[in-house]
Amino acid sequence: MLRVHVGEGALALFADPARGADSVDDIGFGHGFGLLSICLFVRRMPVDVCVNVAQQGRKTSFDLKWERAVMTDEVLTSEEDGILIVTINRPDAKNAMTKAAAEAIAAAMDRLDNDDSLRVGILTGAGGTFCSGMDLKGFLRGESPSVEGRGFGGVVQQPPEKPLIAAVEGYALAGGLELMIACDLVVANAKAKFGIPEVKRGLVAAAGGVMMLPDQIPERIAMELALTGDFIDAARAYELGLINRVTEGDALAGAKELAKSIVANGPLAVRVSKQVIKQSRGWPMDERYKRQTQLIAPVFVSEDAREGAAAFAEKRAPNWKGK
Repeated sequence: MLRVHVGEGALALFADPARGADSVDDIGFGHGFGLLSICLFVRRMPVDVCVNVAQQGRKTSFDLKWERAVMTDEVLTSEEDGILIVTINRPDAKNAMTKAAAEAIAAAMDRLDNDDSLRVGILTGAGGTFCSGMDLKGFLRGESPSVEGRGFGGVVQQPPEKPLIAAVEGYALAGGLELMIACDLVVANAKAKFGIPEVKRGLVAAAGGVMMLPDQIPERIAMELALTGDFIDAARAYELGLINRVTEGDALAGAKELAKSIVANGPLAVRVSKQVIKQSRGWPMDERYKRQTQLIAPVFVSEDAREGAAAFAEKRAPNWKGK
């Protein structure tokens, strides 16, 4: 059924996972002077329905806002000091990516960008493996572990605007490597392995591997990895500049340490810095400074810019507002 929550000026409807697919609910209730009657067909709804209520005399108007709110235990999320930790939770399947997991990661990326209290995201895997790629059993059933607008794994085609760190243990292979290279920064355990072995199964690393890998490591090395399907270890990945840090211990702990150093900085400046780095490589040389100015100008006149200068002068930690 649909669970109903009524707050001040708002009504929220939530899909209940206890009910099966193809269930139908009729809900009728009074709100102020208006009466809302809803009939919704729920077919594994990947979203919640939020209805904002505005009183207009004796009438009530309803504005609908759709947001992803996937309910699954295949992905776990937690918050810690401004950091959103997103964990792929299919350890028995080496965290192979399913449609449900991709939708949950996409929802987490939406949450990261939309919640001002969150500054950085960390993507990791449970059980000692980052991600072994696409779930082949799902592939044989015709399932695609992609989300419209976000791509494979809910993040490869459209990563979040805020920084995203990959914390890699064990294997980051095939789609798992493509998830990793879609992140902005990578912290990996010394025993981690990386590769795009799709050719060994008659497939192509089509979720960004053969396109994005040459942007991050030398083309001939990317070509070798794509054509042989061979793996490289963390030491080689660090040598190539594919990963940022190698840890002997827990990669997630190392990623949290890196994330905290980002959280300490001005959120507007961080977000725009990422935007310029990502976009400027495609800008014509004679337009680069002009386009950069368009993006960074609001930062220099922001409250945070004044707060940063004041905090430096007063020898104290800044109190960022993200404005």
